[in-house]
Amino acid sequence: MDKYPSKLLETAVNEFSKLPGIGRKSALRLVLHLLRQDSESVNFFGNSLIQLRNEIKHCKVCHNISDTEVCQICENPSRNHNVVCVVENIRDVMSVENTQHFNGLYHVLGGIISPMDGIGPSDIEIESLVHRIEKGEIIEVILALSTTMEGDTTNFYIYRKLKGLDVKITTLARGVSIGDELEYTDEITLGRSLDNRVPYESSIGK
Repeated sequence: MDKYPSKLLETAVNEFSKLPGIGRKSALRLVLHLLRQDSESVNFFGNSLIQLRNEIKHCKVCHNISDTEVCQICENPSRNHNVVCVVENIRDVMSVENTQHFNGLYHVLGGIISPMDGIGPSDIEIESLVHRIEKGEIIEVILALSTTMEGDTTNFYIYRKLKGLDVKITTLARGVSIGDELEYTDEITLGRSLDNRVPYESSIGK
């Protein structure tokens, strides 16, 4: 086990190494980098994380991360409020936004159905999506989940929940390869998949 000349240094390394993808050597590099910075910079860094954790909100409409009760996208009058793109998480919202091919709203599920991980339909924001559709303003729902088994399962569950409602249900064209996570799909491919989206029924051969 590594020996550190300072208990404070060891504690900081331990905390950094809890972050995903950060091993102890990388954690030590990060901590030593911070020690080389002036106090004001390090205080700002630390306070920004504390403020983020204490003050961040989730939009009460779409569940996207937001600084306010309703996010900037949902509040924007220039967005198309008749079309909703259903995604798994905030990273997927960012991926779709980066394509500049979509001007509608979003619905962030906060996960996908995964029995192996103990995540069922009631653990993600599906019912709130149904309630949004039932209000009647939305005319199209784009299912834009990753093309994994879990993503396809979630898409199909949502389709079954919305099938009886007066709404068009579409999905991304298969420019996104089977098994791909949406956030790792390049912007051009994702943009084309959005533009060329197809009725969900045709994607399942029905």
